[in-house]
Parts: sequence; C-alpha cells; structure tokens
Amino acid sequence: MSQHEQMNLNLKLDEAGRAADTEASAGDIVLYEMPGFEAVGLKWEGTFAGAEAGEIRDLQDELKRQLDKIPKLTQPDILLGLSSHVVKEGFLHYAAVEVPEGAAVPGDMIRIEVPALTCAKYEHKKGQSIGLSYSNMYAWIEKQGYKAAGGEFTHIELYPMAQDSHDPNPAFTILIPIS
Repeated sequence: MSQHEQMNLNLKLDEAGRAADTEASAGDIVLYEMPGFEAVGLKWEGTFAGAEAGEIRDLQDELKRQLDKIPKLTQPDILLGLSSHVVKEGFLHYAAVEVPEGAAVPGDMIRIEVPALTCAKYEHKKGQSIGLSYSNMYAWIEKQGYKAAGGEFTHIELYPMAQDSHDPNPAFTILIPIS
C-alpha cells in the first residue's frame, strides 16, 4: 500500500452533506517552488489513530505556548506542520515555525532543515474535507505526470497561527513535494 493510500485510509472521510464545489479541483492545485528554510519546533512520533485523536493538535498548542522561547520568527503568523518518514504503524510530525538561519534552539525543541522543494500546492478552505483534498491532490499529481517525491517530508501544512489548533474544520495550505 502506498504512503498516500495509507494516509487516506487513516483520514476518516466525512463527506455527507458536502457540496462537490467545496473540494479541491484541478484548477485549484498549482505547482509551487518552495525555497529551503530552517525551522524550530517540537517533534511527535505516533500512529495515524493518535493523529486522528488530536495528538498533533495538542503538539501545535504546546508549540504556541512556547513561542516566547524562540527569539526570532521569520513568519510569525504561520505554524508549520511537517510530516516526515512513515514509520511502522505511523509517522513523524513536527509542529514548527520558520526561523532565520542559525537561530538559537530552545532546549526542549529541535532544528529542522527543510530543503528547497517542488510541490503541489492547494489552499484547503475551512469546511472542506481534508481527506478529499489530499486524495484530489494525489490524483492531480499523477495526472500531471509527477509522483510524490518520497523524500524526507511527505507533506507540509501551513496553518494560520491565530487559528484554533482544535478547529475540526481548519483552513490551511497543503504542500506535497513532487518529482
């Protein structure tokens, strides 16, 4: 089973009552050249069930509580969700913020080096199905002749910092590295 198929299986699709025009369409997905950057944040390793139960959202809240420990943020309005390396029964995830190169790392946090990446990019809107947005993005990637890059990061999510981490219908940007 491919990585995105596993993710789709573990994202419960709650499609009842959602209009077709509220989902990602091919015209909404664009190619994006993301520059590399450094980030500082907190690491989580767990299961898809744990992620679904809110463990990543709890991690995001913890990072927000500790933001004052990070001396300088490059993009203070953006909370990064960096998903990496699928491991047995789960994956690694970092809740992080972009920082200037060489910025100090608070003792309980880690530095994450994010390389420049070519990505499929989609602005997921509040109320849309997250599972369908990802499914539609992977279908678009395949249709365009690309494939998920399979590098260190499987996908990157950019959340508005002011958004409630536990909002069941969040708005955020989805970036899937491609090759």
